[in-house]
Amino acid sequence: MKGIFPDQSSLFGRYQRTSFLLVVRLALCSMVMWSASQAEDTPSGTQEGTIDGHPALINSPTHTTTSSGHIGDAINVAFIGSEKELHHMLSASGWYAADPITSKTSFRIAADVVLRKPYPHAPVSNLYLWGRKQDAAFEQPVGNSPKQRHHVRFWQSHKVDSNSKPLWLGAATYDERVELSRTTGRITHKIAPNIDQERNKLVNDAIAAGKLHGYYWVEQFHQLAKGKNGGGDPYFTDRRLAVGVIDIRR
Repeated sequence: MKGIFPDQSSLFGRYQRTSFLLVVRLALCSMVMWSASQAEDTPSGTQEGTIDGHPALINSPTHTTTSSGHIGDAINVAFIGSEKELHHMLSASGWYAADPITSKTSFRIAADVVLRKPYPHAPVSNLYLWGRKQDAAFEQPVGNSPKQRHHVRFWQSHKVDSNSKPLWLGAATYDERVELSRTTGRITHKIAPNIDQERNKLVNDAIAAGKLHGYYWVEQFHQLAKGKNGGGDPYFTDRRLAVGVIDIRR
């Protein structure tokens, strides 16, 4: 079976097969019949308290906004778990928590871009969801400069599932370079257009670290397959949201 994520197919393929066998064993124990198609197809993501969904997914926002109200980055990934579990999973997966934006960190990231010095905890600009800026942000440096990096912002839902776990909606993108924003006129990072690749990498990293109980897709989460973020950067997507269920006991 081919992996669901084409850029790291072997990893996801092995995980998909393992997850499928686990589902079959549980089904046999509970005398519930599951077909192979049910196990492999994307669940709808609307059932509370199960791996098939979370109540915060119902009518959830699909895009962030900038401080000026422009549409920001698209939501493309989500995780179910506590704040502690989210941080543990990302740390174990090789991602670094971003520093808050201050005059000191702003000066440092600017200097490190020019001097080509690493800054694995470089701050990220604020985007907004549910009327507030991100609750957490993580990144993974590329090379010796914060000019290029993998990064993701997360917002915690107020709604919880039957296990009292919130949903963390995330916007994962890859910063290609630093340039002048087409919409704000400010110096900012330009993102790579393939946001699905960043989504896939993040989930694959969590799987490789052994910190996910499982994952599923929310199909047609986005209405459009193309768009532009608040900086005017174009992006494209298969319109799906990947949802992972965190398990740090693994």
